[in-house]
Amino acid sequence: MDTLNNLALEVPIVSARYAYRFIRFMESRGVKRHTILEDTGVTEDMLESPEASLSMNQVLAVLGKADWLMTDERAAFEFGQQLDLPSHGLLGFAVLGQENPRRLISMIVQYLRVGLPLMDMELASTGSTFRIRLIDTWGLGSLRPCLTKIYMGSIHRVSSQVCSHFNFQFDFPSVLPEEDWKRLAPGCEFAFDANVSQVTMPLNGLPIRKDDASLEFLVARTRHDRNQQTLEADETVIKVRELIMSQPGRPCTTENIARRLDISPRTLRQHLASAGTSFRELRNDIRESFATLYLKDTNVPLESIAEKLGFSDQAGFTKAYRSWTGHTPGDVRRKARKKK
Repeated sequence: MDTLNNLALEVPIVSARYAYRFIRFMESRGVKRHTILEDTGVTEDMLESPEASLSMNQVLAVLGKADWLMTDERAAFEFGQQLDLPSHGLLGFAVLGQENPRRLISMIVQYLRVGLPLMDMELASTGSTFRIRLIDTWGLGSLRPCLTKIYMGSIHRVSSQVCSHFNFQFDFPSVLPEEDWKRLAPGCEFAFDANVSQVTMPLNGLPIRKDDASLEFLVARTRHDRNQQTLEADETVIKVRELIMSQPGRPCTTENIARRLDISPRTLRQHLASAGTSFRELRNDIRESFATLYLKDTNVPLESIAEKLGFSDQAGFTKAYRSWTGHTPGDVRRKARKKK
């Protein structure tokens, strides 16, 4: 993995609320919090902060610690089943505010791709049957089974409103018989050593419940009303972020990104505006993160950092970085060196 991709692993991308829930889950199984957090870069303050986010490296560090502490290989799936719609945040509530089951499944997939970008998801449908395939875009290695189970468990939880039968396939082995897995999801099927990791699920053909027993639905209807335009905008944001992170330098322009997304620059700007952001804001956020990592963790010269991030000269980079952070690149590097 090259230096730029290594830096991408350090960019905060996942809300710390997921880590908090995961730590609580592990604690309920007798694992001490400090045992999991030690040497991961994740602090108690981060877990308690609603604004904190974890980088991919921090996520992998926490999962790596927990994975070998799990005495039951079904534990990751069980944790995923705790990630209901409210657990996924505001957009999670919104997916219930739809009376079209087909749209509900689509919205669930779109949300998870945006709000939990640890694996990618591919959605396909034939008639009233949906298939969601998980794709490892980070090179997760030995942690891929753990994350796959978490995703599948959450898909089962949030889709159970409109689907009652799930056929789970995993592209890795299990030492447990299928009956042990079925205890977690009665009436569903589990297969391992498949070619791909995917779940197939037919719609029930029933409307979403709106009675008093469906409290989550009532909360969603009254508090969150995100329409399809907003969801498409969120989808565009995550794609744009990925493209910028892969190449934040001079070729990273609105026109080039729009071309790679097969849309017009005007449509791209409209989608980003609907999501409450802009290409400039997204690019600068990512460039600031990359620049700070370069300054603190490498000896790359300032002029080289400026070039990598698309600035014509070091002066332009210094001016931009000061406007973002209130500090000059030189100051940040000097302070980082003093701490080492």
